[in-house]
Amino acid sequence: MKTSECYLPEGSYTALPEVRQALTSLDGLRHAQDEGMILEAVVQRCTPAHDLLFDLGFAQGIMPRSCCALGVAEGDTREIAILSRVGKPTCFVVTEIDESADTPLIWLSRTIAQQRAQDYLLETLRPGDVIPASVTHLENFGAFVDIGCGVASLIGIENLSVSRIFHPADRLHVGQYIHAVVRSVDAEARRISLTHRELLGTWEQNAALFSPGETVRGVVRSVEPYGVFIELAPNLSGLAEPRDDLTPGTIVSVYIKSILPQRMKIKLTVIDILASAGTPDPPPYFITEGHIDQWVYTPACCDRKYIATVFE
Repeated sequence: MKTSECYLPEGSYTALPEVRQALTSLDGLRHAQDEGMILEAVVQRCTPAHDLLFDLGFAQGIMPRSCCALGVAEGDTREIAILSRVGKPTCFVVTEIDESADTPLIWLSRTIAQQRAQDYLLETLRPGDVIPASVTHLENFGAFVDIGCGVASLIGIENLSVSRIFHPADRLHVGQYIHAVVRSVDAEARRISLTHRELLGTWEQNAALFSPGETVRGVVRSVEPYGVFIELAPNLSGLAEPRDDLTPGTIVSVYIKSILPQRMKIKLTVIDILASAGTPDPPPYFITEGHIDQWVYTPACCDRKYIATVFE
């Protein structure tokens, strides 16, 4: 994994023993402050002034509004970025410890942690690097993910999978931990864009999971006059005969009639309509770490549409 363990998506730090240890005492927090450690705790409430409050048990954590997210102080980040942290694990560094009150006050900054993470990621990441991420928000056009300390990146809907979907919610859900590939790094704009489909296997890798004669579960993705496209895996779809009772998103069982690598096609017959599965299944990753220079989806024997990604 390319990303440094120092800069993980929020929600990951509480599993680290050194973070749990630092949050057990004032001595632990002093040590964390001296070392510049990134810690994490759940935000308990947001004040009318939009400061975030943390209950550390033996002390109260206070994160001033200007320290809650990159861009807030400059007006580039909306207030919802602060309000939406309530009830969620949020990373920070300790900036000051005030022991004058009965309950010690611990002053915290998320922006310092985010700035460090962003600087590091922009400097070290290159197109083709595989990194961890956490889904934070879904829009029609793509999925926003946290790639370290709340630093946001976008995976466009067209890059979520080879199989076409109508909304990222067809593939992902908020809070989900995923893997992604760096698509581009723009140091001047301080932006890192990602892709996801290259980790979900080639046509041949996915087709090898199925055999003609099997009956399996699938999801209707598109209904056309000439047939129904049914997703068997995020990067693999087949075509069934037209039916009037199917719509995109319908869960079905299908009989696999044939698998044709030379035409990159799978012929299906719909057997039955099934109950909705609710939350999408976790994506079946074929790659979870390292670096990719080039990814070719299309089988070598196929003379149809060529699908590939070159990272440069």
